[in-house]
Amino acid sequence: MHFIPVKKLVASLVLLGFASAAWAQYVWTDERGVKQFSDQPPPASVPKSRVLKHPGSAAGTSGPANTAAPAGTAAPAAGSDAAAKAPLTTAERNADYMKRRAEQAEKDKKAATEAQAASDKSKNCENARQYQTTLASGQRMASTNSKGEREYLSDDQREREMKETGRILADCK
Repeated sequence: MHFIPVKKLVASLVLLGFASAAWAQYVWTDERGVKQFSDQPPPASVPKSRVLKHPGSAAGTSGPANTAAPAGTAAPAAGSDAAAKAPLTTAERNADYMKRRAEQAEKDKKAATEAQAASDKSKNCENARQYQTTLASGQRMASTNSKGEREYLSDDQREREMKETGRILADCK
């Protein structure tokens, strides 16, 4: 007749059994100050002082927060070392991220500008080579003057153009 309390007791014990698996958790901070949770012990490279919780201990019974000396008793030099090694706040990490992102964007922009300049120089050099080949072939070349009339290059003009094109091509090598 008292089946309902017995069922509740059995259900509670079963749930307690499942919850006990959560008690067998390790908690430690890695090199970057990020908390890590695992059912496996931390790697051997993690010092015992950074293990915050291990199975069989209460949460927070060991760790840097409980072993640290009061702030008033620390020497100024030791305080600055502790501040330098303290984990970064979210705002500091965000600022560092934005700084790295801006630096990367600047590098990408500079690389794109340099690539475009190299491409333009390559095209200009190729055009100059073709123009010099055309000038050297001796065929008649014409251009349009300011009045819209066609003018043919004289031998003197051709010679000046050859020298100018040669000077441009000297920068291409």
